[in-house]
Formats: sequence, C-alpha cells, structure tokens
Amino acid sequence: MATRPAVAAEADSALRRELHFFTLYRLLEAALLTFLLFSPIREYISEPRDEGVAKATAVSSLFVALVLFVIRRRGELQLQALVGVAFDLFFGILAVYAMPGTRAGIVLMLMFNVGAAALLLPTRLGVGIAGIAACGLLVEYFLSIDGNPDVHGIGEPLMFATGYLAVATLTNILGRQMRESVDLAEQRGADAASLAEVNELIIRRLRTGVLLVDGRNHLRLANEAAMLLLSDTGSHPGEGRDLLLAAPALARRLAAWRETGRADDSPLQLAMDLPEVVPRFTRLRAGSEQVLIFLDDTSIVSRQAESMTLATLGRFSASLAHEIRNPLAAINYAVQLLEESKDLPTADQRLLEIVREQGKRMNGIVDNVLGLARRDSAKPEHVELMSFTRRFVEEYAASHPLEQDTVRVAGTPTAVNTLIDPRQLHQVLTALVYNALTYGRMPGQPAQVTVRVSVDDSGAPIIDVRDRGPGVPESVVSQLFRPFFTTSGHGTGLGLYIARELCRANQASLEYVAMPGGGACFRIGLPTPSPLMGGHA
Repeated sequence: MATRPAVAAEADSALRRELHFFTLYRLLEAALLTFLLFSPIREYISEPRDEGVAKATAVSSLFVALVLFVIRRRGELQLQALVGVAFDLFFGILAVYAMPGTRAGIVLMLMFNVGAAALLLPTRLGVGIAGIAACGLLVEYFLSIDGNPDVHGIGEPLMFATGYLAVATLTNILGRQMRESVDLAEQRGADAASLAEVNELIIRRLRTGVLLVDGRNHLRLANEAAMLLLSDTGSHPGEGRDLLLAAPALARRLAAWRETGRADDSPLQLAMDLPEVVPRFTRLRAGSEQVLIFLDDTSIVSRQAESMTLATLGRFSASLAHEIRNPLAAINYAVQLLEESKDLPTADQRLLEIVREQGKRMNGIVDNVLGLARRDSAKPEHVELMSFTRRFVEEYAASHPLEQDTVRVAGTPTAVNTLIDPRQLHQVLTALVYNALTYGRMPGQPAQVTVRVSVDDSGAPIIDVRDRGPGVPESVVSQLFRPFFTTSGHGTGLGLYIARELCRANQASLEYVAMPGGGACFRIGLPTPSPLMGGHA
C-alpha cells in the first residue's frame, strides 16, 4: 500500500522533471541569443540598438541559465521556478529593448517561460508573472519609441500581453487539473493496492484451502491452509508447480471434473497423517481454463457437527429429564412405602436401601447433565479426599456387582483437602472407575482398579484412577475426551467428555497419563483450598 509520503515523493519527482525541461529550455534560449550575437550569423541580423547591453544580456542570461540548470534538483521547487522566470523576464525585456530586430521572436519564446512558470506555480503567482511580463512589454514599448510613435503600433504589445495572460491562465488550470488527476489516480491506485492486500490476507488466512490452477494444471496461487494440506508432498506448492506432482489424487479428481462436469464429494487424503479434505471446483470466469479449488477440511466440519450435536443434546436432555424424573419419583415413593412395611425381611430392607441410594444418585446425575447443558456453576465444598474416596469405593462396591474384580483405595496417611462439588466429583469418579473396570482388564483376568490420592510436586491434590489393563493406544489418546468417541459398540462416548467438563466447572483438570509398566491412569488435578475456608463434606 502506497503511503502519503511515498505519494508526495512521486508527485515532487514529476514536478522536478517538468522543472528539468524548463531549465533546459532556458539554457537553449540563452545559448541561441549568445549564438546570434557572437557567431558569424551576426551579420544577418539587424543592428542592435545597444550592442553592449545586448552582449551583456546574452552572456549574463547564459551564465544564470547554467547555474539554474545545475541546481535544478536542489532547494524548494516553486522558489526555483519563481526565481528562474524572474530572470527570464528581466533578461528577455532587456534583449527586446537592445535588439528590436528580434523583438517578435524573443517575445514568443518568453511566452513558453511564462506558461511553464504558471504550470509549476500557484494560480496567483502564475497569473502575477504573466501580468509582470505584460507590463514589461508595455514599458519596453514606451521606452523604445523615442518620440516616434509610428515605429511600432501599440496593438502588438497589447496582443502579446493578452497572450501571456491567457497562456498563464490556461497552463495553470491544466497543471492544477493534471496534478489533481495524478493525485486521484495515485490515491485510487493506493486504495486498489490496499484492497488487493486485504483480499490476499483474507484468502491467506482462510481455514479453507484455496488453490488456483491454470489450463496446464500449474499452481498459480495457494493460501496457507492449502500449503499445510500439501506440506508432505515434497515442498511447498510454489507458483508454476505442477498439480500432478504436488497432489496426484487431487489432479485426477480435477481431470475427472473437467471431463464430466460432476464433482466427487467423497473425502480425499492428500498426504499421510493429514486430515481428509473434500475438494470443490469452480472456474475463475466463464469459459476460462483457470480453476479455483477449495479444500474443505473434514475435521473442521466434524467439529462443527459435534457442536451442533451437543447443542441439540442439551435441548434434548432438558425434555428428557422430565420423563426420567417422573418414574424416579414413583420409584422413590414406592421404596418409602415398602420401607414402612413391618413384614419386610432384613435382607430385603438392604436391597431397598440400595434402590433408594441409586435412585438418589441417578437423580443427581440427571441434575449434573442438565447443569452441564446449562453451564450451571458448581457448588464447591471443603472435602477431605482420603475419607471421601473410601466412602466412594464402599458405596460403589455395595451398589455394583464386582464379582472377581477389585477396587481399592491407596494414598498418603495424612489428610488431603480440596475445594470441589462432592456430587460432581462422585460422578467423575464413577465414570472413571466404570471405564477402568470395563476396559482396564487383560483378557481372561479380573480387573484391578486403584483409586490413589496424593499431591503433586507443587502440593496440589490429585486423584489417580489406575488399572492394570492393556492401556490406551497412542492413536486414540488425542480423541479420548471428544464427545461421542468410543471404542465400544455399546458406549455413548459421553462419559469421559462429561467427566472432563465437570472437572473444568470445578477449576480442576482431567487428563490421561501413560503408565510405563502398562495399564492406564486418569489423573484428576484438584484445586488447593484456601486456609481461610472451613467446613467438611
């Protein structure tokens, strides 16, 4: 984009070129006048009125013209033009007076000087110079008649004076219009360059890959997204690179589109370890051989679809909660009635207690899912983690048939405190232990799960849920906490996602930690409670 100083410099350079030709013409005038007086051609012109004045004028004008030509690139431009035209008029009027035989020629040559000065100077100065030139001609006329008014008619100097004023006015107007046109053109050019840069920046920063391919399948344009999608094909797709070498599969897809006019919407992988893309083709102009290729990253589309699905899930869960809570309320009411029965055996009372506790837990899970959808804030409490995890494991073992599987608690003998919503921490641990019991077992062997409480190097409390299973493959670690991702045909893929969101709502973290000796470990990083806060869960 052209800046204002750059535009001003270009305008000054153009005026300097005009001043260059003006000073060159002045030098030609002075040289011609000197040639007429000091060369053999002197015999063919009329005798000067005052030969001394004529020769002094010629030599002086030649010297001044040389000096002005040398310094034409220095100093202020308008000042040089004003000083130069002042000398022109002074020497010109003297030459007209001293050499009346060349009067008409000198006056006509001075007309260019006046016009050129008016072109370079502001309107007031340009017209003023023309007025001075006209007055000088009239003064010279009255001094040259010597009491003989019939020698020259006064009409000639009046017509020359009028011509000076007209030429100065016209050249000044034309010069002003040309400068305005140049400024406007430069401004429009700067605006166009700025818009081109903005368009280029927009195209370069688009998350959609954009390629421009000519009729010979040579790349003419590739934005950053496209270069990333082609980065593993050898080198960046510079201008003129053959598309068949940069992306053979894409070149074949383009050839099929050019031949049939039908686009294949199936995903395409341009290189190993890069996301799949869906190419779209369109001609740059009607009938043009140049084709624009848009590469839509399917991973971005998938994330957008996930966001829409989660939003839909949030709305769906609100209506589903009412349907779940109604039977839950009926179950809890029935449990209460059965608990009031005096004929109920002791073993059945224990079963009723389990039903009541799990109904309460189920209602809490529904509340947490709804709170996640509404982004409700957590209600943190001061929790001592060792006693909390022991109660959790006891409740889990009582309400879930473990058979040969084991879930145990480990940790430091000292108390470890944190600040968290205990209901939501219970839900997170339930999801992690369930995953460990389901996937963290070697074939044919019982699952062994450990819930370990400790502190990290900074003193922050952590809870590790570990198993002794085969671990998590590296290829799926990055997708563990994505919604709807599951390696089981019966899972929903929401357990770990909701667990992480619940941790974030409590200023905690949940991450997968690889175990060197085998197995999997999901670590909950918990906030350290303020010593000013009290209370226990």
